[in-house]
Amino acid sequence: MATILKGAEVVAALNERIIGQVEALKEKGVNPTLGIIRVGERGDDISYERGAMKRCEKLGVGVKQYLLPADVDQATLLATIDEVNKDTGVHGVLMFRPLPKHLNEEEACQALDPEKDVDGITDGSMVGVFTGQKKGFPPCTPSACMEILDHFGIDCKGKKAVVVGRSLVVGKPAAMMLLKKNATVTVCHTKTVDMPAVCREADILIVAAGRAAVVDKEYFAPGQTVIDVGINVTEEGKLCGDCNFEDAEAIVDGITPVPGGVGTVTTSVLVGHVVEAAMRQTEK
Repeated sequence: MATILKGAEVVAALNERIIGQVEALKEKGVNPTLGIIRVGERGDDISYERGAMKRCEKLGVGVKQYLLPADVDQATLLATIDEVNKDTGVHGVLMFRPLPKHLNEEEACQALDPEKDVDGITDGSMVGVFTGQKKGFPPCTPSACMEILDHFGIDCKGKKAVVVGRSLVVGKPAAMMLLKKNATVTVCHTKTVDMPAVCREADILIVAAGRAAVVDKEYFAPGQTVIDVGINVTEEGKLCGDCNFEDAEAIVDGITPVPGGVGTVTTSVLVGHVVEAAMRQTEK
């Protein structure tokens, strides 16, 4: 039976570190603050927003909301982003996506100052991910994956790592972050030939396929550590990952649960990025 890599353990360690950093900043007169830009009233956005605000409050981080109607025009959205960029009291920004279809999302993302981009949506942040420079921040979800590996002492050096999915939100950044940890990385996607065989070769398997339980026993091998990024809802209304958990649990050495795994860690990573942004801006 696999060891269950629970997010709660990682969150506790992360929160302890963040609280210490927040206290140090406040001693310097800096109150780290997250700015939230939300357009419209999407239920999943509001749910995540509530969770982020609750975590910020717990860790001593301020929040400033910028709430815009769903029919907001591009000029108003860009003006709001410019306002946030210029507000020295806001250190990190979370802008919910996707934006309504009438808005130019790419233009809006690139208008955000990379120094305040705590969820990796700007080109500046992607430059940082791919070059290893401290420019912006990587997306929170692959960062959470790395935090889990670190917390449970899973050394990536020289290991074979396979990432299922090549999105800019998870797959590609995760691959770059694994490379930085000196893993040998393969990225699988819809055109990969014999994906199960490729995945079975992995020591570390990160799955961000975007489909419920699509990765089953054919993909797993003894000794693996599996990080399941997926969050899906079954016909019965239950949350599940992109991996068949029962199949994996019977074969691999360790796996993150869904719920209670990567998603649990992501919010603390977001707050951690805000605090790090405040530290960088204070140093400047």
